Amino acid sequence: MANGTLKAADTENTLAVLIDADNANPYTVDGLLSEVAKLGVASVKRIYGDWTTPNLNGWKSALLEHSIQPIQQFRYTTGKNATDSAMIIDAMDLLYTGPCKGFCIVSSDSDFTRLASRLREAGKVVYGFGEMKTPKPFVAACDRFIYTEVFTPQQRSSGSDDDVAPTEAALSKQSSKELRGNTKLLLMIRTGIDAASDDNGWAHLGPVGNYIAKASPDFDPRNYGYKKLSELIDAIGLFDIQWDGKVVLVRDARKNAAR
Repeated sequence: MANGTLKAADTENTLAVLIDADNANPYTVDGLLSEVAKLGVASVKRIYGDWTTPNLNGWKSALLEHSIQPIQQFRYTTGKNATDSAMIIDAMDLLYTGPCKGFCIVSSDSDFTRLASRLREAGKVVYGFGEMKTPKPFVAACDRFIYTEVFTPQQRSSGSDDDVAPTEAALSKQSSKELRGNTKLLLMIRTGIDAASDDNGWAHLGPVGNYIAKASPDFDPRNYGYKKLSELIDAIGLFDIQWDGKVVLVRDARKNAAR
């Protein structure tokens, strides 16, 4: 990039990252922002909370390291979440005045369900980030929802176990037996293959993954401990897989048995 300016292609997918500090974990921010970088360019990075309270102290080093702008929001009334309101107002301001093509909403709070729906109605892409406890309506309101448990928390230089957030942990890799027992997962993969397959039952992995993502916004191979969809499908052991360079073809093994 010449003179520090973004190329035209880089600005085509600019994103606004809005973080609810009360419902997000600072120990996942490295992995979270790396994931955002795969989706586009984070032209706006803001985090909302009452920074006068000690419970947000864990965010301070992350804000400096990643140049995230803290937005102060005092708690005017006990039991009322003014942070959510501030995030929603800023999101709507950015919708009408900003150049952002999409939004990343980082929270496990269902209060952002209507916001996600409204942004999508305006033609914006919405990526949600939250813990697996996130209510399903918020998950379904996003184009894609990524559970923050897939981001392995990184310990600080002290190496103390106390530096690792207890609510976040790397997801363990599920065995073939466990995967085969997940009827919802098998149905999603088989339906995706059927939708993209040729007359012989073979389907390119890319369209299969796209179909599954549209049908289930929170689907991610990492939820099951696998980095790629091809690795997950191979581990299940109920599908035929062919590799031709970078091209991956998959087929329900039952199709081959029926021939």
